[in-house]
Amino acid sequence: GKCAKFSTVYIHWIMVKHAILNGFGRIGRLAMRDAYEKTEAHTGFSVVHVNDLASVESAAYLLKYDSVHGTWSHAVEVGRDEHGNPTMVITHAVTGAVTVVGYSQERSPGALVTHLHGLDVAYDMVLEGTGVHLTREKLAPYFLDAEGQGKAKKVVVTAPVKDAERPAANIVYGVNHDTYDPAKDDVITAASCTTNCLAPVVKVIHEQLKIKHGCITTVHDVTNTQSILDCPNHKKSDLRRARSALVNLAPTSTGSATAIALIFPELKGKLNGLAVRVPLTNASITDCVFEVERATTAEEVNAMFKEASEGGLKGILGYETLPLVSTDYINDRRSGIVDALSTQVIDGTMVKAYVWYDNEMGYSCRFVDVCGMVATSF
Repeated sequence: GKCAKFSTVYIHWIMVKHAILNGFGRIGRLAMRDAYEKTEAHTGFSVVHVNDLASVESAAYLLKYDSVHGTWSHAVEVGRDEHGNPTMVITHAVTGAVTVVGYSQERSPGALVTHLHGLDVAYDMVLEGTGVHLTREKLAPYFLDAEGQGKAKKVVVTAPVKDAERPAANIVYGVNHDTYDPAKDDVITAASCTTNCLAPVVKVIHEQLKIKHGCITTVHDVTNTQSILDCPNHKKSDLRRARSALVNLAPTSTGSATAIALIFPELKGKLNGLAVRVPLTNASITDCVFEVERATTAEEVNAMFKEASEGGLKGILGYETLPLVSTDYINDRRSGIVDALSTQVIDGTMVKAYVWYDNEMGYSCRFVDVCGMVATSF
């Protein structure tokens, strides 16, 4: 699959924005890879500094080598700037062009802003990928301008942002990115990997058949919020995540179904779901079940998915008729891929669909798409 192209067409003369990437975990590193591959001429932004709690040696090593997604073709080395501060040095495998990215290990947005101010680093936006700073209050230091600190005009977050009084712009690229308002939206969330998988499916079914209600189950691979072996889990309150991810199927929560109501308000309270964590490293599948208003058939539903995958949702929603399995979808850059062989309709109005997704790569690509849309908007 291909990553979706940005809707902006005047990118060639828009000044490239400087971005800070805070959080260099699974999503942060893949987003870094994707943004670099697309080039700043396409995305409209360039990552000039990375912040993470890990050492720069660890960050550079894990950017280059990935057990799931393979070894990156470009060289990554640790360097030092003229003041002795750590950097990551990326050398393009084909052109030989060298990109130097600053690096730091600050624990909070406030500390990071102070550190960047001390280094006199110029930046326009922040890509917040820690999964920790998920309220406007925690993100506020990025925007502060006292003493020249906190220079960001936009912050894009790799997880849902919690703020009932002033909600962040919840963007699922390819589905509702046209709702982004650069004049008022300063905090933008790219939602979650499962929401990005589910939303295109809901869009197709709801617009053509009208969903009455439904539920989903995502069979989801392990993440770093789980324990390798049984031990107390300090990242999540869910006790089942304290059990070994290597040998267990672990039911847990997902907010993806309820988050759909932020895109389709009329479905508020009509969709819900659960997750089952499985001992695989990557490529998940979502089981979608919807009761719809109009009677249909599996053939008609698949025709709808196929048409969408070749039309308005091309590069976002995929459609597959081959009998593939999870490893076949590793490194697939689309948000979700309908398994056409598994589509069912029960009693005319209950629609069931399986939708595959690379929960790391697909989401990272959509995050970069959202960042690019934001970067070219101001």
